Amino acid sequence: MSVIVYIALGSNLDEPANHIQRACQELGALPQTRCLQYSRLYQSAPHGPTDQPDYINAVAELETRLPPNELISMLQALEKEHGRVRTAEQWGPRPLDLDILLYGDQQIDAPDLQIPHPYMAERAFVLYPLAELVADLNIPGYGLLSDLLQSCPADGLEPLNGL
Repeated sequence: MSVIVYIALGSNLDEPANHIQRACQELGALPQTRCLQYSRLYQSAPHGPTDQPDYINAVAELETRLPPNELISMLQALEKEHGRVRTAEQWGPRPLDLDILLYGDQQIDAPDLQIPHPYMAERAFVLYPLAELVADLNIPGYGLLSDLLQSCPADGLEPLNGL
């Protein structure tokens, strides 16, 4: 059975817009998966350490038959193909970051996977691109996307042309 999944994409190294655009194509090529749509690109200041370049972000909507644990493994493999090296540093610079925001209406709280993404409700660079795709979304454990947007200003989030 297919499920609708939302993936956050981010990059701030080595021509980040190119990483995001390639990753959108690669997401649609995953086994048992097709890309339905994706948001435009957004530029935002880094979250966490500020001594790094701005990020380019987007959100993709996928339809997949992959279970969540297989999907996250494939996303991490894509990150690695784009040159990401996982370190202990949280929120550091990276050529590609892929996070599962939502997997249908499931809630998962495992050590290596939390869905909905635990920080999505406080991140404009996730909420605003997500709202482009599905404005009336009800996010399990968080409520209506429209309500989350009201409490998360878009300060410093700049929509870009492209994608």
